Amino acid sequence: MKVRDITLTVPTTWEKQKPSNKLRLAQFGIPAAKGEENPVVLTVFSFGGSSIQANVDRWISQFDSKDRKAKVTQGESPAGKYVLVDLTGSFNQAVGPPIRRKTRKITDGRMLAVILIVEKKGVYFLKMAGENKTVSSAAVAFRNSFGAKADKEQPLESESKK
Repeated sequence: MKVRDITLTVPTTWEKQKPSNKLRLAQFGIPAAKGEENPVVLTVFSFGGSSIQANVDRWISQFDSKDRKAKVTQGESPAGKYVLVDLTGSFNQAVGPPIRRKTRKITDGRMLAVILIVEKKGVYFLKMAGENKTVSSAAVAFRNSFGAKADKEQPLESESKK
């Protein structure tokens, strides 16, 4: 599946959907895992803006600090270098337009989010978040979608530690 400058390889079980807003370049519905009610949506964006660390911090802040676990790694895929954020815990999922600041709590949530840097082309953001079991069931396919290799990833050093 071609999305501007990147090609994503997605499972046939992921339903290509019409993006729900103008900022999204692509959107895929991922069926709920057995025992869970809500499907997950994979969104693809590309726009300028904040630093890598600012995006990582924003995603981390969407989880309650009391029980969140965050793993931030970096790697290289055929499309380019990337930073992967893997979060678990109580997730405050946005509901409706961001300006309304409405959320619903998913107590056993998970997010996989990637900042993919395509040299001389731009930066792409891939994100899926929802119930842990559903996101976990799609985690390998998520990495495969842009050619990532978990065994080749290294921890990302925080900009504040550099």
